[in-house]
Amino acid sequence: MLRRMGTGAVRSGLISASAVLALTLVGPSPASAQIVQSAQIGFGVFFPRGFDTRVNGDTLVADLTDANPLFFQVSDFRGADIHGEWNVSFGPHVEAGVGIGYYQRSVPSVYRDLVNPDGSEIAQELRLRIAPLTGVVRFLPFGNQGQIQPYVGVGVAALFYRYSEGGQFVDPTDLSVFTNRYTTSGTAVGPVVMGGVRLPIKGDIYGFQTEYRYQFADADTGGLANGFLGPKIDLSGGTLSFNLLIRF
Repeated sequence: MLRRMGTGAVRSGLISASAVLALTLVGPSPASAQIVQSAQIGFGVFFPRGFDTRVNGDTLVADLTDANPLFFQVSDFRGADIHGEWNVSFGPHVEAGVGIGYYQRSVPSVYRDLVNPDGSEIAQELRLRIAPLTGVVRFLPFGNQGQIQPYVGVGVAALFYRYSEGGQFVDPTDLSVFTNRYTTSGTAVGPVVMGGVRLPIKGDIYGFQTEYRYQFADADTGGLANGFLGPKIDLSGGTLSFNLLIRF
């Protein structure tokens, strides 16, 4: 049975808007503005975009709505994320940063309505990995010196992804069961928006930061020619993170 190497999909309009806003916020800066560097490292939870709002042709939605659907939930792909970032402040209100993260989640599934001749489940493993390389600009409206420092930001992310489906599958022509693994990988580019707050721990050197960011991107799977029921994989979703910040 044919089931579903994907190439990145670029949302050029949104990315252009993000880039223009970033350049507007960053410069030019006054010559007297103090440049401060900082590093942050943390962990969080990635929440994939829900079933009802995923991109048209998404392969997870296709798996769940096929004539012989699989049994899992999109929310099962919720999982842990680790990340780090290097930032440069241009005065008290504007900061630019570059960071990298890593998320991977494996989800077990079975056919909802079909079983093997011996009555056992026809089982698969769905696995999604995303490693975003992100450039962002943050705006701190009340500056970076207070006891509470809220901010908003925009950016662009290159999402290095890999998605696979492996295990047993059913040929729809004769309902025979076979074993295989289908994989797609590549890089997708899309905009990022964020908001958060920083709380100083020890003067202006250490701080705690909590942030919610949302990435927008999808990629091609190759569709049936590559063994997937859907031609797209939606990589969009939000990440709630908790970080330790160190200023230099």
